[in-house]
Amino acid sequence: MTKPSGEWDHEWERVLWKQKTYADNYVPTSFLATLSKNANFRPYTYGYLVSASCAITQHIAVIFIFLATFVRLKERMLDPRLLVWVSILSFVAGYSLWELLHWHRDKASRLTDCAKAAKSSVLVFLALLALSPILRTLTAATSSDSIWALSASLFILNVLLADYTSLSVNSYNHERLSSVLSMNGAISASVVLASRLIDDISVFALMLFSIQSFALFPMLRRRFQTLPTPLQLVLTALLLGLSIYFTLPLSSTIASLYATVFAFITFIAPAALVWAQRFKNEIRGRWDPAVPRVRVIEGHGKRTRRSDHTLRR
Repeated sequence: MTKPSGEWDHEWERVLWKQKTYADNYVPTSFLATLSKNANFRPYTYGYLVSASCAITQHIAVIFIFLATFVRLKERMLDPRLLVWVSILSFVAGYSLWELLHWHRDKASRLTDCAKAAKSSVLVFLALLALSPILRTLTAATSSDSIWALSASLFILNVLLADYTSLSVNSYNHERLSSVLSMNGAISASVVLASRLIDDISVFALMLFSIQSFALFPMLRRRFQTLPTPLQLVLTALLLGLSIYFTLPLSSTIASLYATVFAFITFIAPAALVWAQRFKNEIRGRWDPAVPRVRVIEGHGKRTRRSDHTLRR
């Protein structure tokens, strides 16, 4: 005998292994009572996304500044000795800011780190100076078209794998594998571009500048991301302005392209994401697979697992 809809609601259970008096495809009237939409959804605000995109804009701006510097060296529009001094002064200023952000540490630890940084800097300086003649002739048998394509691919890889998360002052600077690959991609692109220069001092200056831009600056940038938002916006505007300023005399078309890329990443892409959030519709209910809660119990020197049959939605 068929019962009216809802007559079996008090008997209905979410199991298939029991013998039941109702059909397997029976749907109780309370089945949709626990329906929820976007239960764990937290919408992003436009201001937050613009602030978060500053890290990407800063990273790309540094790449554009590096490319403009390379073109000026290649066309003999920039004295490589000036670039060397700019790199040295940038390192001193950057390290001073780094130490300023870590002022709370004890004096002995800061002196030890300062000595290690000075030693590493001198070793890198001498190593680049010694390797410059080798790097200049590294790709002598390779066509320039292949060099441009390879360097562009490596810089794209650098942008895609870069770590754009913030790094608090009290946390340990543990680099992810992706960020290490990102740095290696940028340094490799710098090496192949430096091999297109005509003298050793230009190669040395460009490689020293690439170490500052792609190995040291990303660490300082991640520290700066913990600072107030206005400071982030000022740094972003400064790097963006420098990239366009250095590129505009070389090519107004490329400078306009840079400005378009920056506007898209910083303003248009966040607006598109905020607009797309209205279409998010995640439905959750009692039909979702049950997730057991597993608790770790310490006992007799061994760790055992116990399954808790309560359901987690």
